[in-house]
Amino acid sequence: MLKVIFLLLMSGGIPVAVAMAGSALLYILYTGNLPPFVVIHRMVSGIDSFPLLAVPFFILAGNLMNNAGITNRIYNYALALVGWLKGGLGHVNVVGSVVFAGMSGTAIADAAGLGTIEI
Repeated sequence: MLKVIFLLLMSGGIPVAVAMAGSALLYILYTGNLPPFVVIHRMVSGIDSFPLLAVPFFILAGNLMNNAGITNRIYNYALALVGWLKGGLGHVNVVGSVVFAGMSGTAIADAAGLGTIEI
């Protein structure tokens, strides 16, 4: 039942996160195990987290480094260092991520910055 509701919402063009939350809420309301306000309260309290505030700022830091050209320099450095090895793109990814993580301190900014270049 839950999968059917989820697939119907997804086929209707609703975003994945909204379809997941909506299908879970509709399923719980259909089964009648919990009152609706408890379900909504738990859903909201799950994303009401202080550490989650840092995620958009890390993505912003990665995009700023990308626009400033820092990520291109890191990528070219890693390419010159280990790009000649067999499977060079994987090695360049690892070396570039190590350097970038040393600068930013997070994998989210690394994915936002170097990910756009490597793709």
